[in-house]
Amino acid sequence: MKSSQPIGAKSLVQHLAQVIAKNHAYDALDLPFTPAEWAVFGDYLQPFALARDQVLIEQGATDRTVYFIESGTLSVHCVDEEGRMNLAMIGAGSVVGEWAFFSRMARKSDAVAAGPCKLWRLSLIRFMDLANRQPALALRIALALGTVMAKRVANKPKRVAAT
Repeated sequence: MKSSQPIGAKSLVQHLAQVIAKNHAYDALDLPFTPAEWAVFGDYLQPFALARDQVLIEQGATDRTVYFIESGTLSVHCVDEEGRMNLAMIGAGSVVGEWAFFSRMARKSDAVAAGPCKLWRLSLIRFMDLANRQPALALRIALALGTVMAKRVANKPKRVAAT
């Protein structure tokens, strides 16, 4: 990820929860947590912002971070020998980075801010800490992220949108 800027602590994870709950896309993230569960989960997330055209994920990178989109849209695309190919637009209430988070494989595509975005990152280290302290909550998160990944992989036109 390149050039992200932290946003103030005034951003509340409860707004992210509302945005996720309102997302009814095919590959929507299903995290029906209580406000108290969101507060616990929020302690493991790190908020930040991207400006238009900032790169969040680079194809080929090997980090294992997953990103929750609070606002804005990311363009997910891959670069091959024929040039840049747009694959998907991923908007508020969704996630990107699930492929590498689970697979330990290099990122399959780039994710670039199509405009200003507010996001929350969950590193593998923070997730493992959550899993040690709140295993039931971590399991529900892992299953929800796994469902998103499975739906994206099963949807042939969007298959390579998994990041």
